[in-house]
Amino acid sequence: MGEETGSRNPEILPEKMNILVLANKLPFPPRDGGSIATLNMLLGLHHAGHQLTCLAMNTSKHPFPLEQIPQELQNKIHFLGVECDTSLRPLRLLINLLFSNTPYIAERFKSKSYSRALHGLLQAESFEIIQFEGPYLFSYLEQIRKESPARISLRAHNAEHLIWQRICLKENSPVKKYYFRNLARRLQTFECMVSNRVDMLIPISEKDEAIFRELGTFTPMLTIPTGLNLAEYPLTEIPGDSSIFFIGALDWLPNQEGLTWFLDHVFDLLLEELPEIRLHVAGRNAPESIRKKLVHRNIIFHGEVEDARTFMQSKGIMVAPLLSGSGLRIKILEAMALGRPVVTTSTGIEGIPAENLRSVMLGDDPQSFKSLLLKLINDPEMSARMVAEARKLISQEFDTFRLSLRLSQFYKAQA
Repeated sequence: MGEETGSRNPEILPEKMNILVLANKLPFPPRDGGSIATLNMLLGLHHAGHQLTCLAMNTSKHPFPLEQIPQELQNKIHFLGVECDTSLRPLRLLINLLFSNTPYIAERFKSKSYSRALHGLLQAESFEIIQFEGPYLFSYLEQIRKESPARISLRAHNAEHLIWQRICLKENSPVKKYYFRNLARRLQTFECMVSNRVDMLIPISEKDEAIFRELGTFTPMLTIPTGLNLAEYPLTEIPGDSSIFFIGALDWLPNQEGLTWFLDHVFDLLLEELPEIRLHVAGRNAPESIRKKLVHRNIIFHGEVEDARTFMQSKGIMVAPLLSGSGLRIKILEAMALGRPVVTTSTGIEGIPAENLRSVMLGDDPQSFKSLLLKLINDPEMSARMVAEARKLISQEFDTFRLSLRLSQFYKAQA
């Protein structure tokens, strides 16, 4: 099978369905992993022949004018945005911690304006499937049950409680450790409850599926990872300079933690052997503690880049030093699709069937991480072989159209 896929076979397409996707932020522009996962799934389901509507919160943290979404994309997907303030409010957080069992991270997405918009949409249209993008819009489930006969699906981008359990284990501050432990416990209970009250569960990795089953989830389940359209990821030659890069949202704790570990424990080891090496860092909303660490003559901090693919194509080797997290690291998939070698960790590779390590390199301690980077820098032929294997893996396992067809067939069987 050729790697550039996407042609339809009408004989295997399920009957057309009207599908509503609910999201806690607009999936455009697709700059971060969550937005990419949502938008690619929407496009894949459209490609499979379905009618798609996306009702998204247009938050103060991720605002975007709907009129700036390209018309070509709006012709495929009906985007509706609702302005919502989901910002963190310390007093409400404290009240939640003292008097509620619901995670505050979920309470932030309760919005009367979003509920009204949902009501109007359900009155105006009939949907076969309504899909939650993540568990945090669960507060609207009862409203949907009352106002629509649609089957309800939860697409779980992560096992959220696992992220906070891992962060808690590495936290040294007693106060933060207590809060993270409390949050992880609440999230585990919350996710278990949510996953058993929807009609279908779509984990994004097999590991997350196993975690949900261990929690006692009995809902019909199908693992569908984030897909990519390889036609949008052209292969380009790897630059010959000694450049490595990190890209990821720097307001996400696992990215902060991983980059800090790399800067504190790996980068100096690398400089001892390659004094000319340059590290390029891209990511939005970096806290001051991270910004200070990035002030270095061998580090170039780009902030949030307009086009992540162009940024990755202009650099050499990706470093993805993740120590916590769950789900699937989409930026790693994108780098592999673009033909960029990747050095990551056991956590970073979760959800990617690359255990043979022919398509990605794995280092869990500073010395091995450094050594793997040096191998790739000094051996272009090894890099080329790894890139070829990575591209092949993406084509076989992460084709968005093939994955969306599987999801369509699952939905039709459950509807």
